[in-house]
Amino acid sequence: MKTTKSLFLLFFLFISISFFGSFQDPVSDNPPQGLKVIVLDAGHGGKDPGAVGARSREKDVALQVVLSLGKKIQRDMPGVKVIYTRTGDTYPKLYERPALANSNHADLFISVHLNSAGRSGRSARGTETFVLGFNNMVNQDVAIRENASILLEDNYEENYGGFDPNDPSTYIVFQLMKRQYRDKSIKLASYMQAEYTRSGRINRGVKELPLAVLKTAGMPAVLTEIGFISNSEEEQYMMSGKGQEEIVENLYNAINTYRKNL
Repeated sequence: MKTTKSLFLLFFLFISISFFGSFQDPVSDNPPQGLKVIVLDAGHGGKDPGAVGARSREKDVALQVVLSLGKKIQRDMPGVKVIYTRTGDTYPKLYERPALANSNHADLFISVHLNSAGRSGRSARGTETFVLGFNNMVNQDVAIRENASILLEDNYEENYGGFDPNDPSTYIVFQLMKRQYRDKSIKLASYMQAEYTRSGRINRGVKELPLAVLKTAGMPAVLTEIGFISNSEEEQYMMSGKGQEEIVENLYNAINTYRKNL
């Protein structure tokens, strides 16, 4: 009986959220504040240089872009907090990066990288953004359960009609959350690729990979490759102030579009 009641209440809660959410204006200038914490991850760092081009290293360019993006978000998105996995030439372990996002109950995890096709693929160019494939999301269960504490507000049971974290039926919510994370990750990745394309970049698409840095993120998470460091023209573009400014604008616009459509 208790399980049936819990299932009904959970179903009612999600239907209510979906129903009322459908009346939100997706392009409102003053959207509901659904984005409060963003974790930005500059790929590699420290002992790990990442891909190396003729004149630059992935770890350095990724950090420059991430720090500029973070400053723009904090300046132009009031109320949104930015947390960096690194702000200097250090190497946070891969599992520590999403763990930082989990412990801060982040709403987004964004990892910035530079691509490489090696010496034999110097003509390769363009941008691509990765999400975690659904078959690789098993490790997210723990992260979601850990983040569930954010749901347990004062008087939670009273406010939310009998929500009981000890009731197995409650964990249906976590499966729904996991699907939502995947769907939202794909949306954000698609917005990023659309913005790159508007700037004249080659669109290599949104793809799935079992990336370690995304596997335990208990929130929408993407890894975006901003260009090929193995391509001399793209390397020069990513090193330049103009190129980095354009990439930061692309990423910011994608995040803002995502925020307005929450």
